[in-house]
Amino acid sequence: MSTAGTDPPEATTCIVAGGGPAGIMLGLLLARAGIDVTVMEKHADFLRDFRGDTVHASTLRILDELGLAREFAALPHRIIENLTLQVQDTSVRLPLQRIPGPHKHIALVPQWDFLELLAASAAREPSFRLLRSTEVLGVVRDGGRVAGVTYRGPDGEVRRMRAVLTVACDGRTSRLRDAVGLQPREFGAPMDVWWFRLPRDPGDPPGLAGTLGAGAAAVAIDRGDYYQCAYIIPKGRDAELRARGIESLHRGMVALVPWLADRIAAVSSFDQVKLLDVRLNRLRRWYCDGLLLIGDAAHAMSPVGGVGINLAVADAVAAARLLAGPLRAGRVPTRRLALVQARRWIPAAIIQAAQRFVHRRVIAIAVGESARSDAPGLVKLAARLPAVRTLIATGVAIGPLAEHVPAFARR
Repeated sequence: MSTAGTDPPEATTCIVAGGGPAGIMLGLLLARAGIDVTVMEKHADFLRDFRGDTVHASTLRILDELGLAREFAALPHRIIENLTLQVQDTSVRLPLQRIPGPHKHIALVPQWDFLELLAASAAREPSFRLLRSTEVLGVVRDGGRVAGVTYRGPDGEVRRMRAVLTVACDGRTSRLRDAVGLQPREFGAPMDVWWFRLPRDPGDPPGLAGTLGAGAAAVAIDRGDYYQCAYIIPKGRDAELRARGIESLHRGMVALVPWLADRIAAVSSFDQVKLLDVRLNRLRRWYCDGLLLIGDAAHAMSPVGGVGINLAVADAVAAARLLAGPLRAGRVPTRRLALVQARRWIPAAIIQAAQRFVHRRVIAIAVGESARSDAPGLVKLAARLPAVRTLIATGVAIGPLAEHVPAFARR
């Protein structure tokens, strides 16, 4: 549904705050259920650099069920069939060809293309509305219940929109979460990440490769004509390390990935290097009367495993399946929101537990001041046992408690 040249309505059935993977997917699914849904995205487009762009096997199957496989295949993307990790003296290769299901790979696709694909599909549904350049500011209350939002539109005017249900998909710094006083439990992280791009030559090795050395770590993600690179630094030391000059990044990256030496000078300034402040947290309660939080608003994920998009999409699928009926009826009991959390808390908690383990036993050791020269025991075990490598690959590419698109949204 286009709103160009028209004022937004004063009420809708469901407001979705945030046009990321969880928000756009939820909007698409609810619209296919015939529910009047309004997605509010504060930016004019989805173009954001260094956003997560790994679409895992579980999400590829969801796209199949939505009837979007052919359109997705037409997007510029890379197929990753093996994940390679070098940890000190040990190399581990995770074979995605052995995972169960129809998709035995991970796709790397610019997130803005992925989101535009979902938004274009949703726009074909008459009950879908996407308001761009529209920033959600807070909640509208009806007694103790959240009954909608206040927002600033493209013209700068602050308005209200009422809704049966509001869903916060507005990320790890969720404004709606703050508005209702919900605070996540922070688990901490030993690292932050510097993101930057380097040219890729046709003869370079394909796929995704990570290297954890003594005191440093890096990942090079094959994006076709360039590498999206992650250089892992100890938590909270961004300013200190930048003060050493860009040459220190050059030396550190080349020490880890020597074959990038001929192009590392392409990063000539720290202006080209973006900081990801790594956070790992989870709400104890993902809802209150009239409001549900999913995706990063409910559980911020570490970049370990690249699972963020896929967990957010799975949250949206589960929420749509459990909430479509009550939304059609015009009332969503709080116990139904609790069912969404009950369904999605388990995979979020399992994945975050695995990420915390990797933080403690692999990354903290790699980037610590007293970094060891040999790989941790878990890494050596994975290198020796094919079954362990397949289990890890399945956990990354599919994850626990995979979701399926409800029948009303399939095409």
